[in-house]
Amino acid sequence: MMSWMVWTLPTALFFSSIAAMLAGMTVWEIVSPTIERKGFLPIATTRGDRLFIGLLSAAFIHLGVIGFTSLSIWIALAVSAVWLLVLMRWG
Repeated sequence: MMSWMVWTLPTALFFSSIAAMLAGMTVWEIVSPTIERKGFLPIATTRGDRLFIGLLSAAFIHLGVIGFTSLSIWIALAVSAVWLLVLMRWG
């Protein structure tokens, strides 16, 4: 059925990680409903908003590294992970 898609290990890990984050955020929301708050972002956000902004930012960080540098993609992953943690905590 999905034989047209090449599921390499990095691809499977990527989509599994996204699914795990969404599942974890769902459980967290059920256990402890979120309240909008204002951090360093110019808008009031919830945890889900900050996760979405973080995932979009990670995509742009990766595109920037791939398009404009010769750095390893693992560096982009590390920068994206740190950015997501900062955004979730103080954003």
